[in-house]
Order: sequence, then structure tokens, then C-alpha cells
Amino acid sequence: MDLITSTPQSTESSITLSVIVPYFNEAEVLPKLHERLVAVLDNMEERCEIVYVDDGSRDNSLHIVENFQSTSSIVRSLSLSRNFGKESAMSAGLEYSRGEAMVLIDADLQDPPELIPQMVALWREGFDVVNMQRAHRHGESWFKRLSAAAFYRLLNTLVKSTIPENVGDFRLLSRRVVDHINRLPERNRYMKGIFSWPGFNQTTLTFDRDARFCGETKWNYLKLLGLAMDGITSFSIRPLRLATFAGALIAASAFFYGVVIVLKTMLWGDLTAGYPSLMVVQLALGGIQLLSIGLLGEYIGRIFIETKQRPLYLVQSIKEKPAVMVFRAMEKRA
Repeated sequence: MDLITSTPQSTESSITLSVIVPYFNEAEVLPKLHERLVAVLDNMEERCEIVYVDDGSRDNSLHIVENFQSTSSIVRSLSLSRNFGKESAMSAGLEYSRGEAMVLIDADLQDPPELIPQMVALWREGFDVVNMQRAHRHGESWFKRLSAAAFYRLLNTLVKSTIPENVGDFRLLSRRVVDHINRLPERNRYMKGIFSWPGFNQTTLTFDRDARFCGETKWNYLKLLGLAMDGITSFSIRPLRLATFAGALIAASAFFYGVVIVLKTMLWGDLTAGYPSLMVVQLALGGIQLLSIGLLGEYIGRIFIETKQRPLYLVQSIKEKPAVMVFRAMEKRA
């Protein structure tokens, strides 16, 4: 089989599929990821582009991406001026992608690129969102799997829209869904919720999620807890209502308990003993008050950030390598 290459004329409207890869300090895995992505996209009929978004990496990840060889897909390298966080990096990738469909995929190879053709096939059938649900999460501890399941149940109890359980950032979005997401003005972004918010026609594929190809995860439990708080406070005010109901319930209980004490003293002359019980009540009330104040602070902080209207990210550089068309001349059978 002979391979003949040529450089086509590039037009933005002809790009069908954009694969968006946000990354941060992933120098070890990026070459293997690119190899697998190219192997998949080279065998697809659609004209594709790969958009790598460097979220302020401090290793040589950006240098590796900028030196990838030309393939049958356009390779665009987008470098942010510093580390703005994964949510901002994904937003940048969506804004700078030109395809009619976009696939978001992590750089750690836990999400297999080989599933992209199946996702595109479902998009061709008319689905605007193809969610990729993890049937098995290899390489994760039982505690992380349990806490993730509990979080999704809590989140869907609190928010109005349904966020699919065990669905990460790996998914396909159609152009019209992405256009709506790009127009959202909010600065505090919980992308899993934002991806589900527009609605439209959705379907779900299940797959087994692999362990990390190499390296260590950038998400420790404290960061995951912060992300969980972002998800809840970004899409629901029910925690504030729960704090109000809890305060009203405690106040009513304290009132009735006070009435009982007064009646006991008046009728039977019982002295109210119980310094320890009094201290427990005081500490419990103080803890609930501090928790409620902290919850209010989360929402006020979000209002403060939104009012400043700062951009989600700043782009430092954009480099692009045009696609090289590959024609395969099949050998004739004798």
C-alpha cells in the first residue's frame, strides 16, 4: 500500500469534528495520546481538527504539542497565559474550535479515543449530546467511587436539571449546543452541569474507564471537595433554603423546650439542671450558625466574582499545523 500526501486548502466551514484536549503538566502521556488520536481520526471520513489547550503547564508539555508532526487532521495548540483551571481550559477549547461536533477528552488516556467513531455515528443519527458513562472506574479506590456516587445523588437532589451520574467531561457536543454554552456569561463554571443545562437530544454510551496511563492525578480530595461545592452552589439555591428550614426548626424546638422548662418549674418546682446539656446545645447552635454563614459566603463570593466581569482565561499564543491529506493507493490483486 503506497501513501501519497498533499496539503489541502483550509476552510473553517469544512471542519466536521473537533477533538478538544485540555492538559496541565502531561508531558509523559501526550505523545501516546496523540498517537492514538491520530490513528483513530486518520481512519474517519470526516475532516477533523485536534485542539490542544495548555492550561499553564510548567513542564515541557507545550513544547511537545507544538512539535507534533502534521497529520490528516489540523493540529491547533492553544496556550493560556497561566493556570486558569480545567473548567476555563475547556471553555477556551470550545470557543476556539470550528467543528460541527466537538469531543472533549482528557489527556491522561483514561477515556479511550477509540470510542470517538461511535460517538460521531450517534451524532449523525441526530443526537446533540453523547454522554459517556463509566460502567467501571479502574484504578480508583473504593472510597472515591463511593464518594462520587454519593455526590451525584446529592447534586441531582438539589439541582433542577439532571446531571448524568458517572459521566465526566468525555462527551460529544453538537455545534448548536456549544454555541449556547459559549454565550453563557457566567464566570464560575461547573462544566458538567453546563453541558447538561442546554438539553436538546441526548443519548448515553457506557464504557470501562481505564486507569491513568502514567503519572499522577492532579485532583486530590480537597480539590474534588471544592469542585463538588462549585457544582452545588453553581446550579442550586436549595442549600440556602435548607439552612433557613434548619434554623426555623431549631428555633421552634428551642421555644417549645423553653416552655416545657417554665411549666416544670412552675408546677413541680424542678430546677433545671444540666450544664453539660446546655453546652451541647450552645455548641450545636454555634456550629450550625457558622455553617450557614460559610454557605452564605460561598454564594456572596460568587456574586463578587461575577460582578468583576473578568475574562475566563487569557490566551498567550495560538499555533496551528495544517492537515496533510493521506491518499491510500490499494495494491491491485493479481
